[in-house]
Amino acid sequence: MMCHSVEASRYLLTPPGTQARDWLRPVSVEATIACLKWARPHYADELVNRYGPEVDYRRSPAEDYARATVVYVNGDGHQVVAEATTSWSYVGAGLRLSYELLGPEYSMSSNTLDTESRVFLSREIAGGVGEDLVEKQNAEGGLMPVVPDEAATYGYTEENRHMVERFLDGKPPREDLRDGRDVTRLLMAAYLSAQEGRRVDLTDPATLERLTAFVPDVAQGTWRSGV
Repeated sequence: MMCHSVEASRYLLTPPGTQARDWLRPVSVEATIACLKWARPHYADELVNRYGPEVDYRRSPAEDYARATVVYVNGDGHQVVAEATTSWSYVGAGLRLSYELLGPEYSMSSNTLDTESRVFLSREIAGGVGEDLVEKQNAEGGLMPVVPDEAATYGYTEENRHMVERFLDGKPPREDLRDGRDVTRLLMAAYLSAQEGRRVDLTDPATLERLTAFVPDVAQGTWRSGV
């Protein structure tokens, strides 16, 4: 989990026109993971019934909640901190992506469910109408947000435009495999932190060497989470 959140935080902490991999040097990672919903017998049975025996959280649970704190030193030599929380346990009006950026003299925030339009459907309306309104809608009635252009709100439109334009111009995209490598390394450090219950020091060469071959217990199917 959390690869998108980690990269979104790197983007927010990087000046425009600068690459995160050049601007941010990760110093440490501290993380927690848990399975708060889908390993419970009722929900585990629901997944098996819906998707088949290959998705059995009682046998091979994975995290449905994750929290991580990543400390960086930026290009100006200042310490900056990214905090991310991700959960597949969220029950709400739809896909909630929220961000906060805090600086010495500024702040900004965004939430995809803070829309300009909402619709209310009473209990007298039956059928799968709510699922058509917002991605990951959890209800078919009540007060629900209306996202006018989900593809644009979630960034898909600009992502696709960027890739097509770079392809046509014969140039590499702004985000490349090096960014994927850096994010994967941070995620592996987060798994290691959660697994061993400690802060992982990314300035330690021995730790970096260990992360190159580290396979989390979750990926091995041997992780067990208290519910």
